[in-house]
Amino acid sequence: MRWHAELAWLGDGVAADVLIEADGERFTTITPGVPAPPDAPRLPGLTLPGLANAHSHAFHRALRGRVQAGSGTFWTWRETMYRVADRLDPDSYRALATAVYAEMALAGISCVGEFHYLHHRPGGEPYDDPNAMGEALIAAAADAGVRITLLDTCYLMGGIGTPLEGPQLRFGDGTAGNWARRVDSLREQSDKAGRLHARIGAAIHSVRAVPREQMSAVASWAKERQAPLHVHLSEQPAENEACEARYGMSPTRLLAECGALGALTTAVHATHLSEADIGLLGATMTGVCMCPTTERDLADGIGPARALCDAGSPVCLGSDQHAVIDLFEEARAVELDERLRTRRRGHWTAGALLAAATWNGHHSLGWPEAGRLEPGAYADLVTVAMDTVRTAGAAPGYAAEAAVFAATNADVRHVVVSGREVVRDGRHLLVADVPGALRDAIEAVTSEEETPPA
Repeated sequence: MRWHAELAWLGDGVAADVLIEADGERFTTITPGVPAPPDAPRLPGLTLPGLANAHSHAFHRALRGRVQAGSGTFWTWRETMYRVADRLDPDSYRALATAVYAEMALAGISCVGEFHYLHHRPGGEPYDDPNAMGEALIAAAADAGVRITLLDTCYLMGGIGTPLEGPQLRFGDGTAGNWARRVDSLREQSDKAGRLHARIGAAIHSVRAVPREQMSAVASWAKERQAPLHVHLSEQPAENEACEARYGMSPTRLLAECGALGALTTAVHATHLSEADIGLLGATMTGVCMCPTTERDLADGIGPARALCDAGSPVCLGSDQHAVIDLFEEARAVELDERLRTRRRGHWTAGALLAAATWNGHHSLGWPEAGRLEPGAYADLVTVAMDTVRTAGAAPGYAAEAAVFAATNADVRHVVVSGREVVRDGRHLLVADVPGALRDAIEAVTSEEETPPA
């Protein structure tokens, strides 16, 4: 397999006339300055490595439009989210997630990190297969042609010192030990099935949802298996206040004392941090996943992405609740939000933001062999048109800047995942009607009686 890219971002800059060759799932050669061979498909525009969406809650896609009506806070948004969560079963979840992951593929995403805590039946009773919901997500990724890291989430409490109740009962396994046994079973099932597109990682939902002694057990499980570990961190000031009141320290310090920080850990959001928190995350090389469109939509605040990166924390990106699924928007928002906070421009280069969207995200998800256009890497690529109303006129030397600061998901033309063509000319090759699939799946799990708030 080979392709000829008009322009390609190779990590240290943009090259012209790049011949890209692959054998099976991996690239074999990347050669700039080569005339187009007659038998190589032409990729007009800028070709990038596949993008990695490091933080997804697939079922939140059903909230788009609904939760933007009226006013409120993160906590009122959460009640709407719980109502949708309570309506899902393995079949409806697979249908919804397939459509969502197909939307991601159309946006250039080749790998998704699914922060998965919707485990059991309504009321908390396990399905006959306790991993039926996780299996639905893994199958959905295959249906949509993308790779997945299922970040199976330990979620034991409704808040610090508060038991699970109502829709939250679906999330809980009782103890970290019960959670670990269920996830080990899922890993065994996946290995036996030979699923090359899926890897299993772990997540601590938050310091609100996992007691201190149980957090240590989850962190130990991940370290023993060298699995990625993700955690929602300091998304809301109320979380910091509750943690200080209960444990006498910040959530970041608590995670450190539980052994949960390190190079295999990614802190999601990390919005409300002290300088000491930032230093601790950086010193342990803990990654940080910024989700700017969600953090804006939920009025969470602007996280200290630049300070975290300077301290030593690699930054990656996620679309979280999927207010939009557009990693170009997430990437530029990291820079633009920093401009709003500091009233200065130029905190991140286009190349640094592309790195956050590609190899940093793949590393966070436990796919360090992906996210680069280089021999031996997974054969993932996404081509962005440079002749649309958003990108036309950009000189070749500024193609990376045009992609980051002007392009949108609508400018994605071709996507290849693990050597397999998934999107051609902006059309998904595996899911024939992605908008229709989204409409049908969302209608199946939302209530027509819902009315927008005043």
